[in-house]
Amino acid sequence: MAENEEKGFVVKDRRKVSLDDTATPPETERPTQEAPPAEPDKGESAAASAREEERSQAVPLPEVSLATFIFSLSSSALVHLGDIPDPETRTSRVDLPLAKQIIDTLGMLQEKTKGNLDPDEDNLMKSVLYDLRLRYVQKSGK
Repeated sequence: MAENEEKGFVVKDRRKVSLDDTATPPETERPTQEAPPAEPDKGESAAASAREEERSQAVPLPEVSLATFIFSLSSSALVHLGDIPDPETRTSRVDLPLAKQIIDTLGMLQEKTKGNLDPDEDNLMKSVLYDLRLRYVQKSGK
C-alpha cells in the first residue's frame, strides 16, 4: 500500500481572519501534489520589491463604499477622456471607447441599484454620470 501512495507536501493556512485579528485560524493540513519550484526572474523580483517598497510608503486606502467605487470609476473615465493624466505614465491620452465603456458601466450600476441607494448616493451617481456624459459628448463631437 505504501508503494501506491503519492508523495506530497502539507499546506498550512496561516492567514489572519481579519485585519484586526491577531490570532490565526486553526491550521488545516491536506496533502497535495508536489510542484517544482519556480525560478524567479531577477528583473521581475527587483521590480516586485520596488513596487512593494512603494506600497509600504503609500497612504492608507480609503474605506470601501459605493461612493469610493463611483469615484474610482469616474477617475478612470476621466483618464480615458484625457481630462486627467494617467497616474502611471503621467501623460494624457484620449481613448473614447474605454471612456464610453466605463460611463456605460456606471449607467448600468445606476439602473441596477435604482431604489436601493440613499439620497446622497443617488445624487452622487446622477451628478457623476451627468458630468461624464457631457464630457464624453464634448470630446466625441456628437
